[in-house]
Amino acid sequence: MADELVAIEAENLGIRYSLRLTRKNTVKTSVVQRVRRSGDTSFWALRNVSFAVRHGESLGIIGPNGAGKSTLLQVLAGILTPSEGDVALNGHISSLLTLGVGFDEDLTGTDNIRLAGAFMGIDHKVVEEKLPGIVNYADLGEFIDAPIKTYSSGMRARLGFSIATSVEPDILLLDEVLSTGDAAFREKSKQRVGELVQEAKAIVLVTHDMNWVLEYCNRAMLIEKGHIVAEGSPADVVREHQERSAERRAAAQAAGVFSTAKPVPAKRG
Repeated sequence: MADELVAIEAENLGIRYSLRLTRKNTVKTSVVQRVRRSGDTSFWALRNVSFAVRHGESLGIIGPNGAGKSTLLQVLAGILTPSEGDVALNGHISSLLTLGVGFDEDLTGTDNIRLAGAFMGIDHKVVEEKLPGIVNYADLGEFIDAPIKTYSSGMRARLGFSIATSVEPDILLLDEVLSTGDAAFREKSKQRVGELVQEAKAIVLVTHDMNWVLEYCNRAMLIEKGHIVAEGSPADVVREHQERSAERRAAAQAAGVFSTAKPVPAKRG
């Protein structure tokens, strides 16, 4: 990469899914109907997505459900391979997406910390040195010695976040992780992300929490139907998102009114 200050550079990314690959269709009804009408058996979850994130930037990715936000994060994490385009990453990556895949349901929280360290390629000695700090930060009490399968989603998020941020990553990828757990831990998590930004780390966060984007992100990007429709300051992008969301709700309500209205019978002679 020509510019060492650039942590992430994506050019014309595209992810194409085939509806023939799964018997259980998880695609939104509107997409399925469109595909059936056209006779095509595939659709683009992302298309022509280009952007860059520099070290020291915290990018908030927002958009309606099914827009392609989490798909994009999975591409950056290396879970999905682009159908077209390229992505270049400069630095060590830490992601709760990959950590979640690596958790063993039958192992305790402590043993999963060790497993995650090995999964992330961290030397065992380093993991053991960081272990007390990770356990203390997660603040799971006696549950740290209980199997992961007994954890709530919030507890999983706390453990995963503690691991992901303990390794001092150059690039941190987060997907709605701070929406779970208690208020005290969410606040602590926000503070930690703020520290990482100040340390010139690059952070990409997918969230529906607009307040989080406004307070802790210095850039934002709005995605709809797999395309970037706005990018810039958090305040501007959040406002654009809210305005477009309001327009969609109004259109849906109007369509609902007209579609459910019963025709008035004509008067007879």
